[in-house]
Amino acid sequence: MRILKTGLVLAVLGALFLAAAAVFFSTQLPDTSSLSNYQPKQPLRVLTADGVEVAGFGTERRVYKPIDQIPQLMKDSLLAVEDARFYEHGGLDPIGVLRAVVSNLTGGHTQGASTITQQVARTFFLSRSRTLERKIKEALLAYKIESQLSKDQILELYMNQIYLGARAYGFEAAAQAYFGKTLSALSPAECAMLAGLPQNPYFANPIQNFGRGRAHQLVALSRMRSQSVIDEAQYQAAKAEKLNVRKRN
Repeated sequence: MRILKTGLVLAVLGALFLAAAAVFFSTQLPDTSSLSNYQPKQPLRVLTADGVEVAGFGTERRVYKPIDQIPQLMKDSLLAVEDARFYEHGGLDPIGVLRAVVSNLTGGHTQGASTITQQVARTFFLSRSRTLERKIKEALLAYKIESQLSKDQILELYMNQIYLGARAYGFEAAAQAYFGKTLSALSPAECAMLAGLPQNPYFANPIQNFGRGRAHQLVALSRMRSQSVIDEAQYQAAKAEKLNVRKRN
């Protein structure tokens, strides 16, 4: 009984502390209005007279793609891996947090608990430092962004801005960097490879380390199957598909 009371007191004190911290940090949040007029940095492109690109110059590969031009398979693959309840939560996902904690504590595949919206907040406005202050600001910004933008707008920001390794920012640029294809030409196996990159784009991309990339791809395929993004026949075919990854430039 005493342990239960102690735990209850600690929980109440923790909740009060977080509430006070949220009020304090809410006055320090950056202006997010710029997200409504997102203009990603574009490399210099050299075209022939008939519009064919022959060269590109810049440290970052980027190909901006409006959300309605991104294939549904790629969107569904990403959400299955990163944020299956994206269209249901309001910026933070308590169910996702609980699922990640249970999986991590029981020895399952390590999962993060950040939603797509939280990742947008971190990518555009915050550092990646693992501090309580950053996590509180990230949560507050996620709620703020959800109140300003539609779900499709948030997903468009994420899918065009996120770093995916090999100097590629956004999924269209990554498709071209790794497979020499546009997003619309990717197979489920290739979509799974890209969907598995956001968690570790530096060391798990298939050019840098194909083994790690393959491991992330298999996890992505498993989640795509569990979320019914693909059926059993597509799942088995995707696992068996040999990927033709471009070599390092």
